[in-house]
Amino acid sequence: MANKFRNAKLDLTTTNATVLYTVPNATTAIVKSFLASEDSGNADTLSVTLTSGSSVFSLFHVKAVGASATVEFLSAPLVLEEGEILKCTAATANRLTVVISVLEVS
Repeated sequence: MANKFRNAKLDLTTTNATVLYTVPNATTAIVKSFLASEDSGNADTLSVTLTSGSSVFSLFHVKAVGASATVEFLSAPLVLEEGEILKCTAATANRLTVVISVLEVS
């Protein structure tokens, strides 16, 4: 088994659900950190979903991020399976960025 550390970054420039990360084939991903940063000086909210096959699960629903603040969303690692997709939706465009740190095990 090969282990590879990666990160995924996203500047949320729309209010549409936007793919942050998709687990590669034959891989399990362990999300170690999920940071959201507000960079416009205005508080905002972020929603995060996990798509697994045809099912969509809400991980964080309208999670607040204070003005000019950075928030760690995870208090424990999040395990994702092959093909699962993390998506982010900002309440307001051009205010939030997100970064995740992932350990991929294949």
